[in-house]
Amino acid sequence: MISMSVEAFYHWLEATAPATAIRESSLLFPTVESVHVVAITLMFGTIAIVDLRLLCLGSMQSQVSRLTRSLLPWTWGAFAVAAITGSLLFSSNATTYAHNGYFQAKLLLILAAAINMLVFHSVGARNMGTWDLQPRTPPAARIAGAVSLLIWVAVVTCGRWIGFTMLRLSF
Repeated sequence: MISMSVEAFYHWLEATAPATAIRESSLLFPTVESVHVVAITLMFGTIAIVDLRLLCLGSMQSQVSRLTRSLLPWTWGAFAVAAITGSLLFSSNATTYAHNGYFQAKLLLILAAAINMLVFHSVGARNMGTWDLQPRTPPAARIAGAVSLLIWVAVVTCGRWIGFTMLRLSF
């Protein structure tokens, strides 16, 4: 079994053909980054629609269950594209990204969003059928929606700051 330190893995990753191509191409990095931003925008948009419904601030004519069912495939599809493109961007400069505080915060926030979603779907949404059409969602659903919205705004904010701090490091 081959053991490799985390730092050695980052260096290996940066040396792969896709990472080198992304890093050295004047078109490839901005193209991958643009797809990443569009995917995040679609993902955040679909999440925000559901969260705003949970907060009773939008889509009040829609059942939460129906809204979630119709948007979830788009959310997961956009998440998959964002994860793939984000991984490609990371690979192009893994050692620097891995030590960037905003990048680390972004990953931790995505983990927090996943935990919030799992808790909501396993606990808060169990009896969704009973409150699906009520004018106000239960407090637990409103809290989950608020927490989700705040976390995803923080994810996007950290994502933007990654780029700005990387620019400063390259001068």
